[in-house]
This record gives sequence, C-alpha cells and structure tokens, in this order.
Amino acid sequence: MAGHSKFANIRHRKEKNDAARGRVFTRLGREIAVAVKMGGGSDPASNGRLRDAIAKAKSENMPNDTIERSIKKAAGDLNAVNYEAITYEGYGPKGVAVIVNVLTDNRNRAASNVRNAFTKGGGNMGNSGCVAFLFNQKGLIMIEKECADEDELMLLSLDAGADDFSAQEEGYEILTSPESFSQVREALEDAGVTMASAELTMLPQTVTGLVEPDDIKKMTKLLDLLDDDEDVQGFYHNGEW
Repeated sequence: MAGHSKFANIRHRKEKNDAARGRVFTRLGREIAVAVKMGGGSDPASNGRLRDAIAKAKSENMPNDTIERSIKKAAGDLNAVNYEAITYEGYGPKGVAVIVNVLTDNRNRAASNVRNAFTKGGGNMGNSGCVAFLFNQKGLIMIEKECADEDELMLLSLDAGADDFSAQEEGYEILTSPESFSQVREALEDAGVTMASAELTMLPQTVTGLVEPDDIKKMTKLLDLLDDDEDVQGFYHNGEW
C-alpha cells in the first residue's frame, strides 16, 4: 500500500500464508490462460504476452511445473473457461482513487463482490473513467541491491529502453512505457538479472493523504477484501498514510 516501501510490499506478498498464496497462483494461472488464448498460442517465443505472464509468475515463486500445467491446460482444452477482463473504478475513504482489474467467468459475481468491498471500506464504486485519468500506466521492475551493480544496471536498463532508473533504500526501481516493458524485462533476464517483481502497473499522479485512524482502517478493509477476491487480478490506489 502507499506509504510503505514497495520492497516491503513485495516481501509481504511473497510471505503470505498458504491459502493466500493459493489465491495468488489462481490469479496467475488465469493470467497465463488469457495470455495463451489472446496472445498467440502456447509458445512463449512467439507470444510476448505469455512471456510477460510467465515472468510475473516466476517473480511470485510460482513453481515451473505449475506454470507448465497452466499453459498446457489453456492450450489443450478448447472448452476451458473463458475469462472476461473488466476494470472497475471508484473511491475509498476521503476520496482515495481506486482502480480494480478483474478476470472473471461471472460478471455479476465480480461486480457484486467489488461493490461490496467498496461499501464495506467506506467508499463507493464510480463510473468508468472516473479516476483513471489520475493514474499513468507504466512498466515497473524492482531489483534488490545485492542482485546487480547500480551503474551496470542503469546502463543496461536505459539502453534497453527504460524511461527512468532510480536507486531506493532497498533496491532499484526501473520504469518503462507499457510498449517497452517487455523488451526491457527481457534484456534484464538475458543478462541474468534477478528481478524481485516485474509487471505493468498504474502509478498515481498525485496522492490523497489519510490521517484519521478510522479512515485508514476502512481503506485497509477495502484493500483486504479486494485482495481476498480471486476474480481480482490487481488493484491500484492513490492513498497514502
């Protein structure tokens, strides 16, 4: 969440209990399935979307055999479930802007669950586009300091097409355009750089500060409910506390 180290968020996500990790793997499996069907087949060499999905799965410590099973299942089962991608937008406490990305086989269930999360979190769903303009889509790659030399990593990432490189307290943050994300990630991968995370994300242009404990509690409730929903692939907000 905003207000906390991105690297701390990554570690927290990877150290979740078994049930939570099961939800993460379910989401990743759906993402792989959609990549196979919409990105051009089961061969990562010719399917850039699948390569990105595999890289994301590996960064979340998804086992290789689980990844392979997800690919084969999506490629071999013509009657497999088709997932619909939907984006919901709304507001948390004090007008915090929230974007929720969903992959679901049941639009009504997904909408009901997301609306319920907003309501219980002291917010409300809005119309499409109501907060999207407050965010920029970017490729975000995080690398821990012990995994690479700063100068070499900066040159490599910028030469590969990254927009920005910055050194944080715990590691390095690389930002790319959505279009150049794959080529930058692949350049790092080819160079043997271990990435803590690599994904397309939505970065807020401004932040909304939460000060009152009750508002922070409500916002945390909203995010926890979204995190517990297997239909939710990702969510982004501009809250800070």
